[in-house]
Amino acid sequence: MDRTQVVAMGGGHGLSATLSALRLIVRDLTAVVTVADDGGSSGRIRQELDVLPPGDLRMALAALCDDTDWGRTWRDVMQHRFKSNPDSAATLDNHALGNLLIVTLWELLGNPVDGLRWAGALLGARGQVLPVCCQPLVLEGDILSETEDGKLYRRTVTGQVKLAEAARAGAVSNVRLIPEDVPVTREVLEAVDLADWVILGPGSWYTSVLPHLLLPQMQQALATTTARKAVVMNLKTDTHETVGMGAADHLKVLSTYAPDLRLDVILADPDVVSDHAEFAEAASQLGAEVHYFRVHSHHDQSVHEPLRLANAFQDMFDRFSTDTLRPPQNQKD
Repeated sequence: MDRTQVVAMGGGHGLSATLSALRLIVRDLTAVVTVADDGGSSGRIRQELDVLPPGDLRMALAALCDDTDWGRTWRDVMQHRFKSNPDSAATLDNHALGNLLIVTLWELLGNPVDGLRWAGALLGARGQVLPVCCQPLVLEGDILSETEDGKLYRRTVTGQVKLAEAARAGAVSNVRLIPEDVPVTREVLEAVDLADWVILGPGSWYTSVLPHLLLPQMQQALATTTARKAVVMNLKTDTHETVGMGAADHLKVLSTYAPDLRLDVILADPDVVSDHAEFAEAASQLGAEVHYFRVHSHHDQSVHEPLRLANAFQDMFDRFSTDTLRPPQNQKD
């Protein structure tokens, strides 16, 4: 197994896909998770208990579980959601057990990082999971929408869930965090500093991928680390958050919000990129070369296949181990 030290950043299903692949090939793995979620079970827990939203942290831990009876069982336990009797007050309805377990450890230990370490030890997680900061964040952005009579208007939307929903109706701009200068978790800064690779994405572009780059301390850490840096593209570009955007537009978003960000590799599925020349140019503006690899599942082209993605990561690590980047491969299924 590769001894490369890797830090993977993101949230939700996108980060889970990256971790499910990396745990197959990497021994030293750190997941850094955004903490701006305010919907579902996480949102209710965050509001009622004044803690970090645990949902994306739970999903990262579940993704790091071994493919053994123990690992699969605890993965399912962490992801299990309660279904309340329709006639009850529904206190536990749709809460994920893993969310409750994580918050229990936080209350007992008084520290979110320590709580996640204990949860990881219980699950036998192949790597550590850290919150990008130890204070809940609020995501805010502006939406440019069109009225029925064709007039454009701009409105401010506050909250991750509301912003994601509002993006269906118009272009997103001026995305920001509240508070905007919250300190990054110390252990995260240490992991980034010591890493061989930092990998960002895939995931919801504005609400899972971008928030990491909005923290000034994180931007500085990414600028000063000696680690190689890569971005994993989504398997669909025209999502509810990125209506009308192409693959190159996604990279331009990163350049806009983090102008000093320099990358080494953009990992993309060739079936997703419609204009390879434009995409390569956008990647070059970030200092990166495009690494094409088919990473979608045979059964669902919108889902990353862990083995294929692991193969792509290993190929990427091997290329740079000799400081020689070979031309992108044209692969077939």
